[in-house]
Amino acid sequence: MDDGSSPGRRLAAVASLGLLPWTVILLDGEASLVFGFGLVNTNPPTLVNIYDYLFVHTGRLPRRLQAWPAGTVLHAGALASAVGGLRSFEDPRLTGGLLVFAGLAHAQVAYGLHRAYGTSPAMVLPVGVLTTWAVAWWFYWPLVRERGLAV
Repeated sequence: MDDGSSPGRRLAAVASLGLLPWTVILLDGEASLVFGFGLVNTNPPTLVNIYDYLFVHTGRLPRRLQAWPAGTVLHAGALASAVGGLRSFEDPRLTGGLLVFAGLAHAQVAYGLHRAYGTSPAMVLPVGVLTTWAVAWWFYWPLVRERGLAV
């Protein structure tokens, strides 16, 4: 197929999702970024990886962030499935479905953070929700429809 949806391009799109912040919180001229691999704060500049956040710094994950590790696992599954596409071993329903559910996890995190900062002048941007669903729609939905794999 010559629609720009080669396995390599799909893999690059799914991999790039891991490099983008999934949720951005802007408050008082500072930013906090929730990535799949950790939290980045701008003042002071710090990175707390997801393992340390889950098992060192917190005894229990706050409710608003409970979907964060699930989103990371779902994205990792989609990435592994996309890697399989390089060897013609990818089911677009699996990869696309994992991306849709990862987007739902991102949405829950962004909504929880919005509710937590709702009374302050903070802005919560759900970058991961939009980009993850865009990749699922742009790269995987056409494959599912074209191959007659839609359930």
